[in-house]
Amino acid sequence: MNPRYGVLCVSGSHTHQEGYAAAFAADARARLIALTDEANVDRRRRDLNERLAKQLGIPYIPDLDKALGNKDVNLVCSCAPPERRGRIAVRCAQARKHLYLDKSLVPQLREADDLVAAVQKAGVKSHMFSFISQPWARAAKRVLESKRLGTLLAIHADTFFSKGRTGTATLGQRRREEYPPQRHQLVEAKREMDNCGIYPITLIRWLTGRRYRSVYCVTGNYFFQEHQKHNVEDFGLISATLDDGLPVTIGSGRYGWTSHPAFGANRIVLVGSEQTIVVDANRPRLQVYTDETPWTPPNTHKEDPMGFWQSTMQEVHLRPKPTWTIFNSAAQADAAYFLDRLDANRDSELNAVEAAHGTEVLVAAYRSAANREMVTLPLAR
Repeated sequence: MNPRYGVLCVSGSHTHQEGYAAAFAADARARLIALTDEANVDRRRRDLNERLAKQLGIPYIPDLDKALGNKDVNLVCSCAPPERRGRIAVRCAQARKHLYLDKSLVPQLREADDLVAAVQKAGVKSHMFSFISQPWARAAKRVLESKRLGTLLAIHADTFFSKGRTGTATLGQRRREEYPPQRHQLVEAKREMDNCGIYPITLIRWLTGRRYRSVYCVTGNYFFQEHQKHNVEDFGLISATLDDGLPVTIGSGRYGWTSHPAFGANRIVLVGSEQTIVVDANRPRLQVYTDETPWTPPNTHKEDPMGFWQSTMQEVHLRPKPTWTIFNSAAQADAAYFLDRLDANRDSELNAVEAAHGTEVLVAAYRSAANREMVTLPLAR
């Protein structure tokens, strides 16, 4: 099959581009053209960009505008840091390139509105990385469509990542959230309500087709000194209502290498008048117990103590956790899902418009956590 989509990658190693670019490269419909970034990135970021470009066997173009001028580029896969991703995505849309975007979309409501306007004006298609293409998420969708539950009464969703050395935070002091949040992604810490919470937020919206109408949120530091040092949360809870009054709750965050037999909890609980059904990414599974050496966390990587990135975990020889063997349908790559939509000339089910609603929910959540009050949506512009 001749590649139909030329892919331009924005930002390199120590981002999710390590996985996203590999997924596009593995699809016969796509061809990686180059890796690029803004011209004024710092030396560390440029080195990381050049590193991944070399690994992928593609050129590094150190000027985003020049790279966007390449007529072979149809699609941009952007993993720019949160503070830069809004303006970069707008520029790519203005260049009339389809957008495959890292999550969460952008940190500020104004940036989300600007991106939606740019995408709609350019007429390009867009997608934000999410769970919606995963077999277990599709199974939850089928449950709701089957009407087996009767009347849907409530939803609870959990997304927790089991990475990092836990037990280092100082407990006993209540965290005070800042609003608006200023820092989302640092070398050794991320805002985990943003980083992890966007998954269940968008999943619930996709499953129900309903918008959020009220949000109450608390955030805390329970596990990691790295997060506590930078005053970014490692854990958060959301209690919300959708536009028809349906109550939903979300638990999300990061809780340590040894806190889970696999690499974290991803599940959704659908409460109905006739049945309550739990759809779990880690089920069905085989639990294996042997006399082999117990799993232990990898050595701490000095540039990635929380275990965020594939490349750094390879360098410290992260081993698979052997206790759970998950039996599930083969997961479609999220990149392949977006290429399927482009082939069909259809926008993603989680396009920039949908993703922007997730941004609004996150902004409301941080406002709620800072002010300790319920926040009603839509937010004032």
